[in-house]
Amino acid sequence: MASTDNFDVAPVTPPQSKSRSRWRSLGVLAILLAAVGALLSQGLLANLNYFETVQQAMQQRETLGVKNFRLEGVVTAGTIHRTSNGTSFYLNGVAPFAIFVEAHGQPPQLFQANIPVVVDGHFTTAHSMIFVATQIIVKHTSNYVAQHPRRVKAPNGSVR
Repeated sequence: MASTDNFDVAPVTPPQSKSRSRWRSLGVLAILLAAVGALLSQGLLANLNYFETVQQAMQQRETLGVKNFRLEGVVTAGTIHRTSNGTSFYLNGVAPFAIFVEAHGQPPQLFQANIPVVVDGHFTTAHSMIFVATQIIVKHTSNYVAQHPRRVKAPNGSVR
């Protein structure tokens, strides 16, 4: 039989953790969080779609050049003309600013004079007064349903 005198049965204390490794872990975690935050913020900022007003576009026409951007203004009454390619009209901004728009494709059903719209496109040249649009976005509110509740039909045919 073996004797139990050779075995130490005293509790073993764990080695002390090094504060340096704790700080290193916190530093790596902070760097990772900062990197994820930077990537998220850059991704969100890159996906924002701002628009220029008519006045801003006229003042920055040379800077904007022929780059695509969104232009916001009010459709001038009496200037809407249907063309073989789509529609042409003037967009008003703060007086005396107005831009002639040649929009390709069908305009939305709600498109009409004296309403605010956003058009997506570009100037024909850096000094041009002609804006070529590939899309017209009609800005509207929800007041229509409140004022005319029986005119709005859901896809299933029910009337609100």
